[in-house]
Amino acid sequence: MLDLLPDLCDEFPEQVRVLHPVFTSYGAKSIFSGEVVTVKCFEDNSVVKSLVNQPGKGRVIVVDGGGSVRKALLGDMLAQAAADNGWAGLVINGAIRDAGTIATINIGVQALNTIPVKTEKLGAGNQDVDIEFAGQVIKPGSYIYADLNGVLVTDKPLNLN
Repeated sequence: MLDLLPDLCDEFPEQVRVLHPVFTSYGAKSIFSGEVVTVKCFEDNSVVKSLVNQPGKGRVIVVDGGGSVRKALLGDMLAQAAADNGWAGLVINGAIRDAGTIATINIGVQALNTIPVKTEKLGAGNQDVDIEFAGQVIKPGSYIYADLNGVLVTDKPLNLN
């Protein structure tokens, strides 16, 4: 299957909430989904670094970076750690770096843009909080579905017939 979201939107129109089309797919996995773990941070990826080094269990890290594209919240080393630890992917309301390498890593990554500048690690940020961006509220424990058509969120997992 090359396109998941159109099928989910057709079969579950009342259950899906589509995020505004502001994201670009960067990871080698263009289709990914999973239960959400949320992060809220601004130009500091300390919480993201901690999470990618924990067991992912097929979940998706959704990062509200405030839409900043001044510093990258994900680079190749953290993307590789996420893949190695079983995360399905990341959706980042912010920027990434090392896009060429991330394109070769078996993980889904959707982000606003790229920038070569890394963040400072000051320990700032919160995990497992409600976040809002791209026109939707995303809560911990909800579900993200992403492909080249975009990103959507649901309250419960969906299964296509």
